[in-house]
Amino acid sequence: MKIHPTAVISPGAELADSVEIGAHAVISGRAVIGEGCVIQAHAILEDRVSLGSGNMIGFGAVIGAAPQDFSHQAEISSEVRIGDNNRIREYVTIHRGTKDGTATTVGNGCFLMVGTHLAHNVTIADNVIITNNCLLAGYVQVGEAAVLGGGSVFHQFIRVGRRAMIAGGSSFNKDIPPFVTANFRNLLVGPNVIGLRRGGFSPQTRMEIKRAFKLVYRSGLRVREALADAEKSEWGPEAREFFDFIKTSRRGTCTSNRLADADDQGLGE
Repeated sequence: MKIHPTAVISPGAELADSVEIGAHAVISGRAVIGEGCVIQAHAILEDRVSLGSGNMIGFGAVIGAAPQDFSHQAEISSEVRIGDNNRIREYVTIHRGTKDGTATTVGNGCFLMVGTHLAHNVTIADNVIITNNCLLAGYVQVGEAAVLGGGSVFHQFIRVGRRAMIAGGSSFNKDIPPFVTANFRNLLVGPNVIGLRRGGFSPQTRMEIKRAFKLVYRSGLRVREALADAEKSEWGPEAREFFDFIKTSRRGTCTSNRLADADDQGLGE
């Protein structure tokens, strides 16, 4: 264990033997830090924060602060839970859950870049990349291997589907389905063909996702009609995931238009 002499460590904190803690870092309350974690200088981990193994917490990051929610009470017991092998860079802020017994969670293998903010009760799946200065409001859910471009903002309660790619500087208050690219304000561009190819999806699967996207957003049918039409055909699991995500959306999904077609953007097969 390597702890800088200026670090402040609560006697109630649990630290694995291989942890490294930098200058002026503060580990409060009952924080739990797993094997191989590195906490850089001036980072703050508040009470009821737990880290798995192999995480890096960058300079000045604040993990586990109280949520920015007028209804939150100081006596509420909530958490931040972070998995294994995540890189959480400088000045990232992750707030704990706003209700008793709830948590903000980050999975495994994620990369949260400088200035990212996760509000209360956000859920981040595995292998997500969140680029500099993204802002995620309360209860946002981000699916596996999604990529959020720099400076993007996400309204509370929305969902970002698996393998979605978000352009920098965008803003959203509607759900973003899996396997798509999205930009500007609530606009879907088309299937995330490049990301799917890099993720090892077969040509057949990529083509079926593209066909499912066109059925919902290019056929001229209402979304409800397109989903009903999809039930008449056999689809693979990824296309079914795409349809089911849209079907279960409470806020509604982002929209699209022909000017944003993936073929026009050079993202077709």
